This record gives sequence, structure tokens and C-alpha cells, in this order.
Amino acid sequence: MMTQKQTTLAIFAVPALLLATAFLGNLFVEGWNWSGSDFIVAGILLFGTAGLISLVRTVVKNRNYKILISLLIVAILILVWMELAVGIFGTPFAGS
Repeated sequence: MMTQKQTTLAIFAVPALLLATAFLGNLFVEGWNWSGSDFIVAGILLFGTAGLISLVRTVVKNRNYKILISLLIVAILILVWMELAVGIFGTPFAGS
């Protein structure tokens, strides 16, 4: 069983690994053209999501509610990411 500290470290390691992967992809993959602002926005989204999930884990006591709220947070992240990338909803800040 993981301790609270190990779980929190794992929650924040996932966004760090995703950003590192994106950075390496930006260096070595042709057609992957992220600017510095893209990395900043991605970092805010990913670490903000990790922070919210960590907060939910400490505040919410019911295990089922923790899972449900965490899945809802991840779903919102995915929808915002898709909107920024390709503009599925057609908002003014859409990516394409």
C-alpha cells in the first residue's frame, strides 16, 4: 500500500512525465511545433488537474465520491485540451 506522500508524488509525476515527453517530441518529431506558451498552458492544465485531484483526495472522505469527482476533473481536462487543440466547440480560443 502506498503512503499519502508516495501517492501525491505519483499524482504530480504524471504531468511532469507528460510534459517531458512533449518536450522530447518537440525536439525530435517533425511537425510537432509547440511554442513556449504551449508548454506553459499545458503545464497549467496538467498540474492544475493534479492539484485538484490531490485536493479532492484530502478533502472528500467517501471513496466513491473521490473517484467520481476525479473522473469528472479528468473529463473536463480532456474537453478543454481538445478545444484548445482542434476547436470542437468553436469557442474564440480554439486552436484551429
